[in-house]
Amino acid sequence: AWLVLAYGVSSAGAAVLFRGGQREVLLAFALGLLCGLLSALTAKSTRLSRVFEPTAAFLAAFLAVVAAHRFAPVSDRVVTLAGLIALLPGLSLTVAMNELATRHLVSGTTRLMGAVTVFLTLAFGVAFGRRFAELLCGSVPPELAGSPLPDWAVWPALAALTFAFVVNLAARPRDALGILLTGLLGFQSARSGSLLLGAELGAFAGALVVGASSNLLARLERRPAAVTLVPGLLLLVPGSIGYQSLSFFIAHDVLSGMESAFRTTLTAIALVGGLLFANVLLPPRRTL
Repeated sequence: AWLVLAYGVSSAGAAVLFRGGQREVLLAFALGLLCGLLSALTAKSTRLSRVFEPTAAFLAAFLAVVAAHRFAPVSDRVVTLAGLIALLPGLSLTVAMNELATRHLVSGTTRLMGAVTVFLTLAFGVAFGRRFAELLCGSVPPELAGSPLPDWAVWPALAALTFAFVVNLAARPRDALGILLTGLLGFQSARSGSLLLGAELGAFAGALVVGASSNLLARLERRPAAVTLVPGLLLLVPGSIGYQSLSFFIAHDVLSGMESAFRTTLTAIALVGGLLFANVLLPPRRTL
């Protein structure tokens, strides 16, 4: 039950970060709960778990388009992306790039292809769900969204995402404060860096702060830096950009798809660079 709730909370928090309105946040929360419930049901069977991602993507896209018809104005793309946020392999992509950068070529290549496969299955499920909804309800409504929530709503959303990370990653409750502080520092550093230097250098700044603060906490509390490092990176990983890239390719918009794919790669490389420099400037005393 806690895991299913964490799926819903992470989707609602992501909808806030994607500048969705109240309707997008509520619908994303419902889709997140659905994905969490589907994850719990399919985890008991190896055969069913293999089709979990495309099935969840199909249901999310289908229900988002239906909701856009029924509860307009609603941005079905924001709702779909936020509803699937827990399934996007952005962290796997970043870890793969880190392994390749540190010359762990076999594991890095394997993890990279695994992330690409998940992206492809999600994109297929979304395309199938949107097309099926079009056949039943008509063409997808114009991309309209309600008024976004005020800027201060970002901070409660980040706190909610921290709760989801603690549950999804099976962290200890006493580590929640460190996870929250690290995530807030990294997110604010990335946002400030993006405004001043661009999105890719902003990701570098965020990863540098997350890595350095995680290593500092690891030194002070004598625990692995990964306890706060992994949740902090989850707020910065380029999963949503990679998903959008494949969506553009499916819609035959090759130019936009190539641009998004290039941004995904640059963001992942920037995150890896930030982590590498953080380990040089303030290395942890113990590693996993």
